[in-house]
Amino acid sequence: MELNMSADEVLGQIVQLHSTGESLAKKSVKKMHPDLMKNALYYYPSWEHALQKTGVSNIVH
Repeated sequence: MELNMSADEVLGQIVQLHSTGESLAKKSVKKMHPDLMKNALYYYPSWEHALQKTGVSNIVH
């Protein structure tokens, strides 16, 4: 697997998506940002764990 983000970059992108109002639902991110999802699941055990690490609300919209 080729990674193109560091763990910090993954978290930064999640925060950026949250701040622009994009959905953080797993299905939505997997479809719209597959590289982000792939990298997040490499560094963290689950998408939910990655969300928790950012400190953003885990309420998805």
